[in-house]
Amino acid sequence: MNPYVLATLLSSLGLGTTLTFASSHWLLAWMGLEINTLAIIPLMAQHHHPRAVEATTKYFLIQATAAAVILFASTTNAWITGQWNMTDMSHPIATTMILAALSLKIGLAPLHFWMPEVMQGLDLMTGLILSTWQKLAPFALIIQTSQAFDPFLLTTFGLMSTLVGGWGGLNQTQLRKVLAYSSIAHMGWMIIILQHAPHLTFFALLTYILMTSAAFLTLKFSYATKVGTLATTWSKSPLLTATTALVLLSLGGLPPLTGFMPKWLILQELAKQDLPFTATIMALAALISLYFYLRLCYAMTLTISPNTITSTTPWRTQTTQIPTPLALFTVMALGLLPITPTIVTLIV
Repeated sequence: MNPYVLATLLSSLGLGTTLTFASSHWLLAWMGLEINTLAIIPLMAQHHHPRAVEATTKYFLIQATAAAVILFASTTNAWITGQWNMTDMSHPIATTMILAALSLKIGLAPLHFWMPEVMQGLDLMTGLILSTWQKLAPFALIIQTSQAFDPFLLTTFGLMSTLVGGWGGLNQTQLRKVLAYSSIAHMGWMIIILQHAPHLTFFALLTYILMTSAAFLTLKFSYATKVGTLATTWSKSPLLTATTALVLLSLGGLPPLTGFMPKWLILQELAKQDLPFTATIMALAALISLYFYLRLCYAMTLTISPNTITSTTPWRTQTTQIPTPLALFTVMALGLLPITPTIVTLIV
């Protein structure tokens, strides 16, 4: 892609997200979401592969539907209450439609069906943008309007997302689909605690972005898109194989890695709010997710690929990728647990 076109699209992504962050009016927020969507569409279809075009078309239709529902719900709320401000969402029908539309945008269960299929058709860097940056603007709107949402609905969406994300990732062989279901499960953890401690939602989103960025950059560095390909990573870079396994376990929430931090704090807050049953289901759902991360670690560290490689041996292929972002995100995805009190103090 032309560097000027790429710079324009990435700048538009930043502009759309910033506009949504800064707006308190529903029309401006909707405009920011639309700029965001239109900017990522050419990035998704840049390889002109049929699967990429199919994924782009699905993503565009889903995002257009969600944007239309947001516009309709905000207009309905303004018609009934006379207010366009986000903090003045008082009508239950309008707030439910807004929550459904924003859930559709971020891939929250039961509105998650598009996420694995779209992710499968993209390259790893565009998938990284879709899994991290594209979540920021809808989540900003969800956090700003969280007090207007029905607590039972938020809890239902959160529980369904963690369970669907765990069960859906169990039988996947494509790494991008595994990361898509991982994203769905993490979204559930963020939504479940939103009504009780919004700062923990922001904290979980931050750690999720760090860990997912490390995972995507690692897979891109080792050119791995399937579970079978992971079996050859040890021959390319043994150190990278070890850190990849740790990053996956961090995504699963295993102590003493960074991913344990938000899950522990969320479970603790749920117990404080006298919701032990909900906390128990969330913990069990985290075990399901941890199982498919362990499956990836097993395939990567304890098996050898049965495939006969007819091309150039991959461990002799020189890479032109810059390892600095990978190293930075990997360190943060693995080692932030000891400074948890400092991070929580800064966020609160």
